[in-house]
Amino acid sequence: MAREYPFGEGEVRLVSTDWLEEHLEDDLMVLDTQPNVHDYIKEHIPGAVYMNQGLLRVPKRGLPAVYVPKGVAQSLFRRLGLRSDVPVVVYTGVGPFKGWGDGLEQTFLAYSLARHGHDNVHVLDGGIDKWKKEDRKLSQEFPEVGESEFTVVLREEYFVEYEEFREMKDGEDVALLDARPPNVYEGQGPWIKPGHIPGAVNLPWKSLMDSDNPRLLKSDGELQEIIEDHGLTKDKTIICSCGTGREATNEFLLFKWYLGYPNVRIYEGSFTEWASYPDNPTVTGKSPR
Repeated sequence: MAREYPFGEGEVRLVSTDWLEEHLEDDLMVLDTQPNVHDYIKEHIPGAVYMNQGLLRVPKRGLPAVYVPKGVAQSLFRRLGLRSDVPVVVYTGVGPFKGWGDGLEQTFLAYSLARHGHDNVHVLDGGIDKWKKEDRKLSQEFPEVGESEFTVVLREEYFVEYEEFREMKDGEDVALLDARPPNVYEGQGPWIKPGHIPGAVNLPWKSLMDSDNPRLLKSDGELQEIIEDHGLTKDKTIICSCGTGREATNEFLLFKWYLGYPNVRIYEGSFTEWASYPDNPTVTGKSPR
């Protein structure tokens, strides 16, 4: 049975290309977050405004990829023209100019919008690549957008910080996920330490997505089989993690809003923060511990 769109409940939902085309003339903001601004300049969905998701994270006390202060985020969102009373649709793609896109730009930006207090965010299932494959209209024109008065309200209940994470990660009612690829989870990635956080179960984010388009979610049946194989039941608190907190946004959106799990958090510091502490152990190999 085909998935019904919008898919999910709450602040972030999936929409189809059919849904977006049908609603393009509505009071709707479309955000293009392709990896490079030249990708947007070359082609974008009509009316879309460009937002590079990389603007939202900078170093903090030397630790890379930490969210900017909420005042900075508020200034960015206001300049973007973001309004709390207008739904937002976010999309990305491989990028026709640079070809750098991995598919995570749209889940990261969607999570970031919800994290900072926007309560009506949509993610385009399949992104602009699916839109283009279906020969839908593209544009090179830039829309006229005025600055807004968007007010950031930080949703601290969505994420877990280091000290709280240490205290709760090993609870019997907690399932800690690591969204990185298996070879990185099991062995040496770019980090100073190899492996993964003790107790983390590997659920690669790409395993949840279409093999030809990592912006397109797998079918409900395929997702359910993967989730059952990992024993991820709704009575557990799901903590999503990865390398820097970006891959984990894919799984946070899936469990919290698309599938409606009641207790889902994201460890934004993820393995980068964990491995920065010399005394923190890590585990190599396929086993969580």
